[in-house]
Amino acid sequence: MDPNTFSIKVREHGVALKAYALYLSQDREDAHDLMQETLLKAFTHRERFTDDTNLKGWLYTIMKNTFINQYRRKVKRNTLLDSTENEYYLNSSAHAVPNESLERLNMEQIHMHIGRLPYDLKEAFMMNFRGYKYQEIADHFGIPIGTVKTRIHMARQILKKRLHVYGESYGMQVA
Repeated sequence: MDPNTFSIKVREHGVALKAYALYLSQDREDAHDLMQETLLKAFTHRERFTDDTNLKGWLYTIMKNTFINQYRRKVKRNTLLDSTENEYYLNSSAHAVPNESLERLNMEQIHMHIGRLPYDLKEAFMMNFRGYKYQEIADHFGIPIGTVKTRIHMARQILKKRLHVYGESYGMQVA
């Protein structure tokens, strides 16, 4: 088949090829690149195409194989090779030295802010923090359970306002 006829027949399958490329890659730019790579290979190796056979199937096969090869290259490129003889050192946390200074400083600040809460809020909050149920706290203070819930809620709100800096420094949003 002469190059002009081949080009015309390939162009007839362009829309279907674009759709298949998008289906494979799930990204418009990657689909465009895959389409170009497929057409380049098809025109480079057009002498391998046998006349009166399924051109669309041949083009789809080129595209699918190109996509698979690109995927394999990408996976291989992103694979980290480890030359360590003993995997124990890689998977062991025994050799890790934790840096607890920041956590210790944060806990000191948190305890300081808890200590500044009004007595009734602080005691209800700390009992809840230690695992006491609302009813147990209510019985301890001799107050209604609704009051316990309110005190704990108010303590949390005050602490959230005072400790908002910690949420910002860790990229978290304190709700």
